[in-house]
Amino acid sequence: MTERSPLERRRVAGLAGHIGDSAGARGSLPDPDPLVRAAGLRSLARLDDLNDETLARALVDESPHVRITALELSSDRESPPIDHLLHDGEPTVVETAAWACGERDATDPIVATLSDLASGHDDPLVRESSVAALGALGHPSGLAAILAATEDKPAVRRRAVVALAAFDGPEVDAAWERARTDRDRQVRDAVDELLGPASDTINDGAYRHP
Repeated sequence: MTERSPLERRRVAGLAGHIGDSAGARGSLPDPDPLVRAAGLRSLARLDDLNDETLARALVDESPHVRITALELSSDRESPPIDHLLHDGEPTVVETAAWACGERDATDPIVATLSDLASGHDDPLVRESSVAALGALGHPSGLAAILAATEDKPAVRRRAVVALAAFDGPEVDAAWERARTDRDRQVRDAVDELLGPASDTINDGAYRHP
């Protein structure tokens, strides 16, 4: 009998979630192909048969793809813990872990780690995701990192402007006013979407609101 290809096994694992085949989905989890394992996880989630133990194993899978899948499936759950993946060696995993942590309840240690990532990680996508998570959590101790992110690369600055909506205070108002004259148009537009456009010319005329 000819062995099924990875693509065929992936289709079988994905189909299991649509035909009520929990056993088939679970049977795909030891597969050598990470895409098959990930498909099995998604099928179990679709069937509401994905338990914490299975997720916890997937969160330490050798494949970043599987770890990312497990994080996505963990974001709306209280367990298992996911914050250890904020220290993962693969930036795409850390980026997803930051997003997933932002979907859960805030804890002081997680906010502290996200704040460190927002200001200190080498990958701008990780910084951007961490800033977004801090905004989603709205924890007061995350504000300093968000304010610092308003001086980062354009994509991070845009994310920081949006994240500031969870906070108030004079430092937030000042950051928004600085963002109105940002050299990146999308940063300026983000402020306008949140606060409405300014009614007069800003600075030396380099940026004029309609």
